[in-house]
Amino acid sequence: MATSLARRGLLTLPALLLAGCNTVVMKPSGDIAAQQGHLIFVSTMLMLLIIVPVIVLTFWFAWRYRHSQTDTSVPYDPEWDHSTMLELVIWGAPLLIIIALGLLTWITTHTLDPYRPLERIDAQHPVAADVKPLTVEVVALDWKWLFIYPDQGVATVNELVAPANTPIRFKITASTVMNSFYIPALAGQIYAMPGMETQLNAVINKEGDYEGFSANYSGAGFSDMHFTFHGVSNEGFDKWVQETRAGGGALDRPVYLDLEQPSINSPVRRFATVDRDLYHAILNRCVAAGSACMDQTMMTDVNVKPGRGTSSTEQAQ
Repeated sequence: MATSLARRGLLTLPALLLAGCNTVVMKPSGDIAAQQGHLIFVSTMLMLLIIVPVIVLTFWFAWRYRHSQTDTSVPYDPEWDHSTMLELVIWGAPLLIIIALGLLTWITTHTLDPYRPLERIDAQHPVAADVKPLTVEVVALDWKWLFIYPDQGVATVNELVAPANTPIRFKITASTVMNSFYIPALAGQIYAMPGMETQLNAVINKEGDYEGFSANYSGAGFSDMHFTFHGVSNEGFDKWVQETRAGGGALDRPVYLDLEQPSINSPVRRFATVDRDLYHAILNRCVAAGSACMDQTMMTDVNVKPGRGTSSTEQAQ
């Protein structure tokens, strides 16, 4: 009785562990994530074409040629060492699977390049030629997320809002350490690195509230570095922008320097106006007064002649 209960417990343990899993990766609400989920499914099925037969045949051979076998009709040749047909199956099938996987992943990887502008909203609707993507500048802070809408002139902390079925172009960076920007329902994760800009082009196809978080350990507050992504209608987005603008509060450099100080479980904040050059300063690490921007420093270094300590501009003067 005890053995039976233990066996049942072991059989139900995987189900209990899987009960805490979220299926959003395989059932997302964004077209890019849906294509990525399809790639995962097809790749897994192709690999199972090899894995399942190997597992089955391993047990079958062990049973058929077991030491206690009494059926004399089963051939046994201890000197056997070659079978052309078996060699073709053993090497040919995996080779075909590898070729198929290589073609599939190469094509899909280039099609789903996060830097590549979207060509479709979903499988049935291409992106219209006159549609302008919504630009969102993302900054990973310790330990919160800052979202700047340059075209709308507003910004938020730990709240991301975008209209459904509208292309979104994310420009992503970080303030101090490397992080990872990830909304499973929207697209795959993209690293956020200080002094560098990564990009993500994506679209959300269904209105709703979705979880976003950092998928890369970045310190003490990493586990609480979550935000909510709201997919809304076009009218809902316009209304949200107007409400944010009416809420007051400006995000300038002094406010940002205070905001970037480490904090955990930061509440949602909205800013009615944003310094136009703030994201550029964050990206080039020159928000603080008197600090030199990285792009300007690099340009100066390019213009310095070998063996001289002055730039070509200074020499002309």
